[in-house]
Amino acid sequence: MRTSLLLVAVAVALSTAAWADTKTYQVTGPVVAVTNDAITVKKGTENWEIGKGADTKTSGDVKVGDKVTVMYRMSATSIESKAAGGKKSKK
Repeated sequence: MRTSLLLVAVAVALSTAAWADTKTYQVTGPVVAVTNDAITVKKGTENWEIGKGADTKTSGDVKVGDKVTVMYRMSATSIESKAAGGKKSKK
């Protein structure tokens, strides 16, 4: 039982440490749209759609037109690798 708890504690610590090393970015601007799983913020002439989840901290009731600053991290959801220097065709 102690071993299982120790393994869980180590896993949580390592996952937290990995997030701590990930660079944080921010975007500030008026809210264009807000749903349960995303917020869209206008930055210059572009709309930035940023996903959010149950663990996203929000202060106040965010509405369209409000000026917000969104802090976010970029993380890969999948990575596809292809061998470098593929075969070259002869003609």
